[in-house]
Amino acid sequence: MKLLEELKARGLVESLTDPAIAEAMEKPLTLYCGFDPSARSLQAGNLVSIMVLRRFQKAGHRVIALVGGATGLIGDPSGKSAERNMLTVEQVAENKKGIRENLSRILDFDGPNAAIMVDNYDWYKGTSAIEFLRDIAINFRVPQMLAKESVKKRLEASEGALTFTEFSYQILQGNDFLHLYDNYGCQLEVGGGDQWGNITAGTDLVHRMRGKTVWGLTFPLLLDSAGRKFGKSEGNALFLNAEMTSVYDWYQYFLRVADADVIRYMKVFSMRSLEEIAAIEEESKKRPEERLAQKLLAEELTLLVHGEEGLKTALGATKTLFGGDVAGKSAAELEEIFKDVKSATLAKEEVVGKCVYAVAAAAGMFKSNGEARRMAQQGGLSLNGEKVDVARVFAESDLVDGRIAVLKQGKKNNFLLKLKS
Repeated sequence: MKLLEELKARGLVESLTDPAIAEAMEKPLTLYCGFDPSARSLQAGNLVSIMVLRRFQKAGHRVIALVGGATGLIGDPSGKSAERNMLTVEQVAENKKGIRENLSRILDFDGPNAAIMVDNYDWYKGTSAIEFLRDIAINFRVPQMLAKESVKKRLEASEGALTFTEFSYQILQGNDFLHLYDNYGCQLEVGGGDQWGNITAGTDLVHRMRGKTVWGLTFPLLLDSAGRKFGKSEGNALFLNAEMTSVYDWYQYFLRVADADVIRYMKVFSMRSLEEIAAIEEESKKRPEERLAQKLLAEELTLLVHGEEGLKTALGATKTLFGGDVAGKSAAELEEIFKDVKSATLAKEEVVGKCVYAVAAAAGMFKSNGEARRMAQQGGLSLNGEKVDVARVFAESDLVDGRIAVLKQGKKNNFLLKLKS
């Protein structure tokens, strides 16, 4: 299957500036995608763009990742209802390092077809206001700029409160394409659907200034079946940096993907063939309770972003959550794994030397001491993954790092017990 056809089949094409791009993509070309350096790590939402670049690179094309060091200082109004806080040059420089590290896990920056990373601050930092207006801005027409959908939506959403700084963003991004065309022979820009106005600003500029045809390709904003933005977990962004989003949370996000979304996500993010994905879909329909597609997607993307050690950590944490076995886990790790379960904090003298069922009752895990006792008698109470009877006494050695233990009622109801410091 030709690359463009495959991208369409995977749901990764929303708009094209010219159908002729299909023929152009049959030969190696240079393309780029921009990344906003607003944080020291990219998010799961950026993964759509990264995977598109990865597919192009695997197909033999040269990819450029442009970090908007200059445009990031201004702020893109596309998809925004209000002006965002501006970053300092130092903040952008620090964020740029993190983005390079993120991208290097997924794109190949070595070898004969190495990916390239550039920063548009490098070609704007020495430009004066007069040079900007005379040499760059003069090539843009205000009516065309106002007609851009991103500008119109921003004006409507903010009741006209769009600053000239934000309005000029499309000038800079359009000029980026011209710069990359002149210096790298770049012929294609890819990006999310909200970037259509900025991308066409670039294709129009190259055609006007150089008399050459270059192209733009956008992919749709990825939403789940409930209309929520992909990559958001209970209102929080999922970051590629394990210090900002744990490997366990990253894995669990994809493991919990709804059945209605998982195959669509797999087409977007997995490097498996469409035929293999179709087979997985059929197998999942036969045994939906096994969540085969979710497990494969979670494992593949955790391995891609966090490597073999990261996947091992995520699988171990998942085993601990569902099995209760705390062997080899630190108190800090257990707090991360069980952060979403019920918990209680007791004094050491309320725990050590007391019957486990009585401690569970005192912690509020059961409504009464009698209920906790009956659960232990029936074999439904566990401590750190081991079933306990009514005679089992809480020992100091049961406390991980001297401060945490995991109780469980039945097969699924975990409870985290903490000691007062």
